[in-house]
Amino acid sequence: MKIKRYYLISIMVSSLVMQACHDKLDVDQKSAITAPAMWADEGDATAAMYGVYNKMRSSFADAYIFWGEYRSSLWGKGLATNATYSDPFTNQLNSSHTHANWQNLYTTINDCNLILKYTPTISFADEADKNKVLANALFVRAFCYYWIGRVWGDAPVLIDGFESGEQEGLYPSREPADRVFEQVKVDLEAANSLMPENVTDRNLASKGAINLLQADYYLWIAKVRNGGDAALNSAKQAIDVVLNNSNYTLMNDFSSVFKNKLNQEIIFAWSFVMDEYTGGYPADHLVPLQYISAQYIENPIKVGSHQQWIFLTDEYKDFLSENADDQRTNVSFETFFDEPKNATFQWINKYAGSWQNQTRVFDSDIIVYRYADALLMSAEIENALGNSALAIERLNAVSLRAYGIANFYPTILSKQQVDRAILDERKKEFVAEGKIWWDLIRFGVVFSDVPSLVGRENEQNILLWPVHNNSINTNPNIIQTPGY
Repeated sequence: MKIKRYYLISIMVSSLVMQACHDKLDVDQKSAITAPAMWADEGDATAAMYGVYNKMRSSFADAYIFWGEYRSSLWGKGLATNATYSDPFTNQLNSSHTHANWQNLYTTINDCNLILKYTPTISFADEADKNKVLANALFVRAFCYYWIGRVWGDAPVLIDGFESGEQEGLYPSREPADRVFEQVKVDLEAANSLMPENVTDRNLASKGAINLLQADYYLWIAKVRNGGDAALNSAKQAIDVVLNNSNYTLMNDFSSVFKNKLNQEIIFAWSFVMDEYTGGYPADHLVPLQYISAQYIENPIKVGSHQQWIFLTDEYKDFLSENADDQRTNVSFETFFDEPKNATFQWINKYAGSWQNQTRVFDSDIIVYRYADALLMSAEIENALGNSALAIERLNAVSLRAYGIANFYPTILSKQQVDRAILDERKKEFVAEGKIWWDLIRFGVVFSDVPSLVGRENEQNILLWPVHNNSINTNPNIIQTPGY
């Protein structure tokens, strides 16, 4: 099998030299669901579906927060830093940055395309199981294209599976961002129509996850891409489905959201499991073991073997700490003075994993969507539609858990004040959850609230990422994002 070129030479950001160096290894990894001979029965299709989630998880494990949060000005230098981290948090990106690389997203998409190509030809004992496989592939593809559209704008849109280096279309061009976002819409509608009602998975697609992604998508279309009230009403329709789903609710204790896997607040998460898959960006947020006094290891300082390359800015920590009643603060971060070392250490408690046999295991699930997100998204939608009273009601559902105070936000707030309150609560609720950069863009404050972007409104495509150099070097049809 000539599968080593399977991943679209045209958009791969691995160099041809690297492909040659990793020839056999890459073939085995990347050809897991490519051979037509493997599509024999429903077990094959189901295995391919799980394989797509493995690929999706690894694609976002590190990049998720780089794309969704580190550019927000809320993060800065940790105990150390380097250009991989400082370039995003100072908004000085370049086309050699590792996360300008879209390779993994397109390989994930290609796996989805193959599932969508072959699964319809397979007989299932229960048609609902076939529909679930197809709906999951559509959900993952939509999710990837949604991120591609927001991260890079114009991009190739590929919906046919590639299985060899001899197929046509191996050198695609970037299509307009409108086409990318249109594909998201089409895929989500198809996924929603196929997904069985009784599916309640929290680490795979479900009706809840699909509708929450739809609400997220339509809210972006409404506020960033001039979709207007039509898109807002589509977002409202989708979010109301989620809010009316009895499978989801807020956990009473904020810390339990992150301690208990796949709990009732979780709508969609990537599972991290010891001896199966661990790691991801949370490894950057703890304190290196060798830096601290022995008596403080896990008492209280959460440690790892990894350098702390990035951390919350002092201004952001002050903002998170402004209300002493807010139970989210210590879950988001903690600080401790190590007297023998005469040093203050700080760490993120979310996604800290487990401490086993004197070793940090990063086995915390990374949460993509949870019920608090649905409530705050609904508040944003309702406020944009002029329904400020309902927006404040949704906002207060989240603030009640945070502060223990009913009706924390009064009904007399103006529309602009409600918007600011929603954004502020999102900044407190979703620390290190990969959302806040998108929030700043959606609320139209990215050029005022991000100091490194003040006065840069006229820099072309400054809110996008460049395309990695290797994509351009291996495909003459890929043109760099104007402005980079």
